Amino acid sequence: MNHLKQIAARLPEYGIDAMLLTSEPGEFYAVGFHGEGVVVVTAGECFYFTDSRYIEAANHLITGASISMTDRSRNYRAMVQEVVDRCGVKRMGFEEEYLSVASYQIWKEGVTPELVPAQKLVNGLRAAKDQEEIELMVKAQEITDRAFREILTFIQPGMTEQEIAAKLQYDMLRFGAMRMSFDPIVASGPNGSKPHAIPGPRKIQRGEFVTMDFGCVYGGYCSDMTRTVAIGEPTEEMKKVYHIVLEAQLAGIAAARAGVPGKSIDAAARKVIEEAGYGEYFGHGYGHSVGIEIHESPNANTRDESLMPVGAAVSAEPGIYLPGKFGVRIEDVTILTENGCIDITQSPKELIIL
Repeated sequence: MNHLKQIAARLPEYGIDAMLLTSEPGEFYAVGFHGEGVVVVTAGECFYFTDSRYIEAANHLITGASISMTDRSRNYRAMVQEVVDRCGVKRMGFEEEYLSVASYQIWKEGVTPELVPAQKLVNGLRAAKDQEEIELMVKAQEITDRAFREILTFIQPGMTEQEIAAKLQYDMLRFGAMRMSFDPIVASGPNGSKPHAIPGPRKIQRGEFVTMDFGCVYGGYCSDMTRTVAIGEPTEEMKKVYHIVLEAQLAGIAAARAGVPGKSIDAAARKVIEEAGYGEYFGHGYGHSVGIEIHESPNANTRDESLMPVGAAVSAEPGIYLPGKFGVRIEDVTILTENGCIDITQSPKELIIL
C-alpha cells in the first residue's frame, strides 16, 4: 500500500516540484513502510532512502519508488540533492508540522531548492481514507471490540485501574494488534471526571463507573473507543448522566456527514448536553479524525470550520465530567459518506452493569 501517485498529482496545486517526507507518519502514508527514512516524490519519479537497519525490509515491501541506502559518504541530504539535480527541483515541499527548527535549518543548508511548507498537501489526502485504509481501520476496531468483550468478563471489584489497563493491552496484542494506538485510559469512580486520567493503583468499588478509553494499531492504522460501565447498581444521577451522553453521541452521529464543517457536528451533540444542564461539564470537542495517527485532522469541535471530506474517519466521543464524583464518555469511530456516516464500532452502547 502506498500513496505516491496521489501525492505526485497534487504537487502543481501547491506550486512545488517535489515533496520531501521525513516524518514517520508521512513516510508510512507515502510508501506503506514502517522504518526510518526519507521519501522524495516528484511528478515523474519517487525515491525512498534509508539506512542499513531497514534496507532489506524496504526492498522487500516497498513498490513504486527507487530505493537506496545511505552510507558514510552519503547522508540523506546528499541523496536528496542528487534527486534535486537529476529532476531539476527548484521548490520542494516539506512537513512543517513535524520538522523541528533545528532539523529545518539542517535541511535548508544541506539542499539547494527553496523549502516550501506543504503539510496541507499530505493532510488533505490523509483526511479522506480510501477503501484499503478503511478496511485496516475496521480490522483494528474488530480487535478493540473483542478486547472490550473480554474485559467485561474480567473486571471485578477490588481490581486496580492498572490491572484493567494491562488486560486490555494484553488482549489487543493477543488478538493481532501491532501495538496500542495510545496508552489506555482506565478511570474509576471520582477519577472518571478527569478525561485523560492515568490508570493507577486505585481499587474499583461497587456502585462506581469505570471509563475505559483504548485502541490499537493494525496494518498501520488506529482504532479508538471508549466505554463507561457500572460496577454494581449505579445511582439515579449516574444513570441520568449516562443516558444524556448517549443521546448526545447519537445526535452527533446523526449530524455527521461529508460536506459539513466539524463545528456543526460538535454543535449537534453539545446542544443535547447543554439543554440537559450539563454544558459546563463537557469541555473537550465532540471528536477528531483518526488514521495513521490517533489524532489527525479535520476535527469536530467548536472551532473547526473545515468541511469534512468523504472518507473522513471521525471519533464520536462526547462526555460529561462531574469533579469529585464521576465521569461518562462513550466513543465510536465513524466513516463519513455523502449521506451520513458508517459507525465501525460494534460494541454495545446501552448502560452495562457488571
